[in-house]
Amino acid sequence: MPIVIDLDVELAKKKMSVQEFADAIGITPANVAVLKNGRAKAVRFTTLEAICRVLDCQPGDILRWVPDAAQSTETGPRA
Repeated sequence: MPIVIDLDVELAKKKMSVQEFADAIGITPANVAVLKNGRAKAVRFTTLEAICRVLDCQPGDILRWVPDAAQSTETGPRA
């Protein structure tokens, strides 16, 4: 998936456990694991807002776009 969620990096910076984080944003630890492992298909804006509030970060601190191999070969090099 070309969207990578760097939630584990931000949790480590804050020295926060998955359980503490889940409790703070109001989702289950299992759903935090889905986010951390890149298996989420969508994230609600309310959840994203809660993540940013609790971790004191911007959405770009936890979400980044990485082109997959098929996209980079289809479009070729950029000038």
